[in-house]
Amino acid sequence: MKVLIDMIALRAAMIRNPATELPEALCHGVAGGMKTIRELATFRFTCRRCEEAPCIAVCPAEALEKDDEGIIMRHTNLCVSCKSCVTICPFGTMMTDFFKHHRNRDLLYDLCDHEQARKFVQACPTGTARLTSEDEKPEEHIYKLNERVLIRDYMYVTFKE
Repeated sequence: MKVLIDMIALRAAMIRNPATELPEALCHGVAGGMKTIRELATFRFTCRRCEEAPCIAVCPAEALEKDDEGIIMRHTNLCVSCKSCVTICPFGTMMTDFFKHHRNRDLLYDLCDHEQARKFVQACPTGTARLTSEDEKPEEHIYKLNERVLIRDYMYVTFKE
């Protein structure tokens, strides 16, 4: 069983009620420290992957770098939460809520545990997450983030000549 997180619906829910404290699903064992699913999905699917990424250049702690696919990765153990990257990103990809250090532990869920995944879906705003046995469906904007998580989002694609 996988969790499908609809990032399109989630952004709309956040606009409707900006004060909503969102549940966070954590992804363990990724390079650069523990990350939230939202951060990983945002960098993978909506980041424009600037050739000369201003977010990397402005980071005073050298906490941002590109991986082999050109996806921005934030080293949470180096990040000082200055938010310079948020200010300079020309596309608004970086979000201030990525930098919360003291998260509400009652809203942290481990999606590797089926019961925790079920509770995560229940805690999400209505229509933004569900359990599924489906696989990736690019024609419906559903992409695999990892073995346990599918993301529905409009993927940013660059075309090279």
